[in-house]
Amino acid sequence: MTKEWLSRTNAGYRIAVQVSPNAKKTEIVSSDGEALRIRLQAPPVDGKANEALVQFIAKKLRTPKRNVSITHGLSAKHKLLEIGLPDIPEEELEKQLLSS
Repeated sequence: MTKEWLSRTNAGYRIAVQVSPNAKKTEIVSSDGEALRIRLQAPPVDGKANEALVQFIAKKLRTPKRNVSITHGLSAKHKLLEIGLPDIPEEELEKQLLSS
């Protein structure tokens, strides 16, 4: 089950996300297409949305925030995340992300 937004790297995974800041609640909206679509409660000011995104993904994957980093798109809606979890199977990672 390959997803366009999810790819494996030597260090773990790379996830393409599209964020919508200033939402009513933080949630994953859709996993179809080229990016995982995420709504964030945080405003896109002073890096608050980026911090909220890292915190949200880390919590979903039950991993410390240091294992999640934004590598591209710090000031854009489309971002690339690096997830430092090389030992977790892709199906498990996807299940944890998409569980409510």
